[in-house]
Amino acid sequence: MNRLNFHNNKTMQDRRCVCVFLPNDDTLNIIVNVKTLCQELLVQVCDLLRLKDCHLFGLSVIQNNEHIYMELDQKLSKYCPKEWKREASKGIDQFGPPMIIHFRAQYYVENGRLISDRVARYYYYWHLRKQVLLSQCIQREEAYFLLAAFALQADLGNFKRNKHFGKYFEPEAYFPQWVIAKRGREYILRHIPNMHKDQFALTASEAHLKYIKECAQLDDVTVHYYRLYKDKKEVEASLTLGLTLRGIQIFQNVGSVRQLLYDFPWTNVGKLVFVGKKFEILPDGLPSARKLIYYTGCPVRSRHLLQLLSNSHRLYMNLQPVLKQVRRLEENE
Repeated sequence: MNRLNFHNNKTMQDRRCVCVFLPNDDTLNIIVNVKTLCQELLVQVCDLLRLKDCHLFGLSVIQNNEHIYMELDQKLSKYCPKEWKREASKGIDQFGPPMIIHFRAQYYVENGRLISDRVARYYYYWHLRKQVLLSQCIQREEAYFLLAAFALQADLGNFKRNKHFGKYFEPEAYFPQWVIAKRGREYILRHIPNMHKDQFALTASEAHLKYIKECAQLDDVTVHYYRLYKDKKEVEASLTLGLTLRGIQIFQNVGSVRQLLYDFPWTNVGKLVFVGKKFEILPDGLPSARKLIYYTGCPVRSRHLLQLLSNSHRLYMNLQPVLKQVRRLEENE
């Protein structure tokens, strides 16, 4: 059989490898055409995961330590490194270095019951697991212990005395580092088993629901953070925009600490305007002179933020009637 000549085979030259990181630390290695649309890759990922409802998820690339979500009608090549775009030329089995892409939650919800597909709920839960490890809600320390108990029930099932003792889990996988530093690993390993035991008979799906609901009560878990500049000349971003499931927050950066300046629920955001690098927030009920003006650094970031903010606002408003029904159902239960 004649070996296929890679250099003269256009189909092979147009193929590239992408490595998709999943929230649960698994990866998918997928071969795509260099002209593949982001939407086509998202559909392929959801098919491989058997995920039926992917409207809360997106594909992102990391740029300057921020997750930039892909516009689904754009080609993957818009977000790729330069070397990925170049023709692969090392042979039929080699497609060059893979492009790193993240499959993660793009939009947040207050209640896991709004996610009907269990597979989608599973990956949403795992996204929150990673967010919790970065959480800094010092005044809500007890919440992290409760979350760990729900997560252990989801991951390991019912507590078994002959199986779950000693170091049967890694505290670093369930707690932010500051909690471990404050309490110590031994304290956590001694106290969590009883809290795990208290979740007896909860199914994995029920534990996921409880975890998702509790996370929504923490201020910095269901949030996307993006740098903002006070003026055009600023080199280091002195502000941070927090996109929460309920609205927009603006923080002043003081060293490594964020100090809250403004908190606008979606119902109080009258208008968002992006013009080039400039970003304007017009709060409802305030005169136009009171609008807040910030800078994003470049028009591409402005476009990304406008789309993400607009879609998040639309989803939040659309889900409110459904959320009321869910709350009524929970009260009746």
